[in-house]
Amino acid sequence: MFDLLPDRVPWFIVGPGLGLLIVGMFMLANQPLGASGAYVQTSGLLRRRDGVAVWRVWYFVGMALGGLLVTSVLRSGWEVRPGYDSMNAVFPLWAVVPMVFAGATLLGYGAAVAGGCTSGHGICGTAQRSPASVAVTATFMATAIATTFVLRVLTGGAL
Repeated sequence: MFDLLPDRVPWFIVGPGLGLLIVGMFMLANQPLGASGAYVQTSGLLRRRDGVAVWRVWYFVGMALGGLLVTSVLRSGWEVRPGYDSMNAVFPLWAVVPMVFAGATLLGYGAAVAGGCTSGHGICGTAQRSPASVAVTATFMATAIATTFVLRVLTGGAL
């Protein structure tokens, strides 16, 4: 195997690329591009519901296959990692698991209540100048900043 991609692609490449992708989606399909929307449409297809946007299902499948492609072919090979290395360094596993579960549950609940995920509102919704998306984005950004501050205080700067 070979390392084709760096650990992180620079922001000045990813940012404009993502912006062009969002604008292109609006120009071609007049549709926003959001991960939770793709998940909902895929779930609808599996449940045989009417009105499924098939292109969103392919987008969802492509996200999974793209991740597998990058980790198996374009990088040096498979590496199984539990993730959350910083949290695992500070907290024991028995504490990390419920924290991650609670966070994921709150994230899913928030996406359902807000009518979209953070990427959908933060990138696509604000690009459409949606007042609701601006409010949701400001709320999750403020919450993320507050949570980071609390974690820094509680862990003595370890997180």
